[in-house]
Amino acid sequence: MLEIIAVACGLANIYLTIRQNIWCWPVGVVMVSLYIYIFFGARLYSDALLNVFFLVMQFYGWYYWGQAMEHTKSVVAIRRLGRRGWILTSLGVLAGTAALGTFMRTRTDAALPYPDAFTTLLSVFAQFLMTKKILENWTLWIVADVIYIGVYAIKSLYWTCGLYVVFLILCVQGYREWAADMRRMSH
Repeated sequence: MLEIIAVACGLANIYLTIRQNIWCWPVGVVMVSLYIYIFFGARLYSDALLNVFFLVMQFYGWYYWGQAMEHTKSVVAIRRLGRRGWILTSLGVLAGTAALGTFMRTRTDAALPYPDAFTTLLSVFAQFLMTKKILENWTLWIVADVIYIGVYAIKSLYWTCGLYVVFLILCVQGYREWAADMRRMSH
């Protein structure tokens, strides 16, 4: 039952994020809190830790978007990730995956330590880019979601697997809508 509630909150969260609605953040707080518990029980420790990070980022995003609205009376502008940003993001994801995956493989009974670590690092970087409203957050989420679907299917988390299929579709939509909005704002 908790997984179903987490899925419902996840769907609401991504829908509100695509719409650039600040209520995405408090809904996200509920979702990630539930997933901390769910993933720990499934021995997906990197995902459980990731959701602790997401919990902190939900509050940060809520604050960041709220401050922008309070000071400028408008939403945070969407920006692009430059070449330097892509290089740093790629190196961070790869180095983090190697370190976290190795730690999880050698020090825990983690299931699927490297795929779990890879999706975790992609998600960390994607979440940070999302809070800053950088368009390419959606690209990282799309890659992560494809891998998450396989990981969750292997772990028999079928409701969550289904959620990530929907997330994948919504992330493609999110990219399209944010890109269109960015083009409108620049003209």
